[in-house]
Parts: sequence; structure tokens; C-alpha cells
Amino acid sequence: MRFDIVSDTHGHLSDELLHALRGADMIMHAGDCCSWSDYARLCDIAPVAMCLGNNDWGMDYGPDVQNVTRVFREGLRWQLCHYEERLDLATCDVAICGHSHRPFVRWEPSPGGSSRILVMNPGSPTFPRTGKGPTIGRIFAENGTVQSSEIIQLKRGDENKDGWSFSRLFRR
Repeated sequence: MRFDIVSDTHGHLSDELLHALRGADMIMHAGDCCSWSDYARLCDIAPVAMCLGNNDWGMDYGPDVQNVTRVFREGLRWQLCHYEERLDLATCDVAICGHSHRPFVRWEPSPGGSSRILVMNPGSPTFPRTGKGPTIGRIFAENGTVQSSEIIQLKRGDENKDGWSFSRLFRR
């Protein structure tokens, strides 16, 4: 099963992002969607699990979107929380965060030390804060096992057509 991981879209879904999400079995959004219509558009592509970000205040995406959202899919316990420091690694197999707009993928030992937890921040397809430009994450999982995880670099260009972009600060 293919899980596409996004965060910090901030009210803008680029054509490049929408193209990259085609074929996802599920979309995990780690907050700061900032648009009910964007959330609905993502739900038209695939089922969406999402948590609230600091810029989602005042938005009502429904009862399933909370500060911390937990789902069980493909035999794995997933946790989405906008802030990395608020993730509870004792309660999940895969932990997704956002907020920093800086992508990473790493494996952490479980608090008991008997297993490992995949922790991912997909960066931002809208306002990236690294020289990598706009990014998303992708995880393939099957029968309770993460098969692969990666950060996918999107084409630069329309992450913010109408104004300022963090990625412009890092371009060389």
C-alpha cells in the first residue's frame, strides 16, 4: 500500500503536488493545510488522515482531524502530530510530523528497545526551507511492515506562484 505524506501546504496545492499524489492509496497530512477546499480536494484523490497544525486554527475539518491523529492502516499504528517534539513514540510504529518545513526520514528505537519506529517529516511542497525545494514523503507498507520510505523532491516552480517562498532563500 502506498502512503503519500504531506505537510505544510498552507492553502496551496501545486499542480506538481497533485500530479505526485496520483496513485496514492492514502494521504497522510501532518498539518497546516489551511484550507477546507484543499482538504476536500485531497480527499477526492485518496482517503486522508490529517492532524491540525498551528495555522489551522479556526478550521473545522471534522471530528477525525485532531491535534494528534492516530490511525491503524496496513497493520501499522500511525501517529500524525504537527510538532515532532509532541510525538509519542511509545504508541506508534510510524510517526509523521511537520512544522519545520525541513524533510527527514529516520528510524528511532522504540522506548522499550524491542523494535524501531519510522519517523518522517515530509518537508513542504509549498514553502520549503531547504535547498532541496518542494518535497513530500512516500512510504510503502505491507502486512505490518514498512517496505520503503523516501523523501520525494518535486519540481521547483509553482510552490508559491503569487509571492515569497522560503526556497528562494536557499537557491544557489
